[in-house]
Amino acid sequence: MTHVEDELTSQPECWIRAASEAARHGGTLPAPGERVAIVGCGTSYFMAQAVAALREGAGQGETDAFAASEFPYGRSYDRVVALTRSGTTTEVLDLLGQLKGWTPTTAITADPGTPVISVADEVVVLDFADERSVVQTRFATTALTLLRAHLGLHTEAAVADARTALASPLPEDLVACTQFTFLGRGWTVGLANEAGLKMREASLAWTEAYPAMEYRHGPISITTHGTATWMLGDAPEGLAEQVRATGGLWVAGGLDPLAELVRAQRLAVAVAAARGLDPDQPRHLTRSVILTP
Repeated sequence: MTHVEDELTSQPECWIRAASEAARHGGTLPAPGERVAIVGCGTSYFMAQAVAALREGAGQGETDAFAASEFPYGRSYDRVVALTRSGTTTEVLDLLGQLKGWTPTTAITADPGTPVISVADEVVVLDFADERSVVQTRFATTALTLLRAHLGLHTEAAVADARTALASPLPEDLVACTQFTFLGRGWTVGLANEAGLKMREASLAWTEAYPAMEYRHGPISITTHGTATWMLGDAPEGLAEQVRATGGLWVAGGLDPLAELVRAQRLAVAVAAARGLDPDQPRHLTRSVILTP
């Protein structure tokens, strides 16, 4: 078993623990009414997109998501939350350093022995969700679960669905597809972006991700026999039928959307195995992007 397989199968237990600890971290996470920015790089940026949509949708306050390198310093926020598994990513550390003394910051990380501890004002450590694989799985979903629980949006059904996602076989013929498109709506757009990234990282697959309603505005033109379109969350009316009419494979997201992401993680590993690739060591990638001066 690869590291990433071992790590992604441990997600239900990690989610349970994160949800149980959410109340303890309540004072360091955004309070209702605060204007908040959530930042990250790569996977963490896509989790930030999901959290921002969830928080605004819950009426907790205006919430933006940015890649750390694209943060708009001219805007005013009550708090900036940084998601960073390694705690060493250059863009995140630079951002937190520039905000210190001006805007309260909270970092959510997996490693308490990294530089982010000294540059963030508050830190939440999810060391039980740290990973050995370059490809992120459980840290990302565990951080999102912590924030879902903080917002009062986590349920035991999500954990049950994650167990189902791990135990149920993947749809027939899915691994053999030549192109994969992931779709989302609202907070699941970030999950769709992350599912696409997992496929590219682990299996070098041709993948794309879009808001579901945008799929009709051009991207559906690539859909045909041998391609797959995977919906995370509820699909717009008529879209499944349109995809099937092209000859493409439609994958409905019947589970909690975060559990659907677990299924997509499994697909990335399965496609990597079918192509003889090592999903723990994707080409050209490292666990953290650390830029030299």
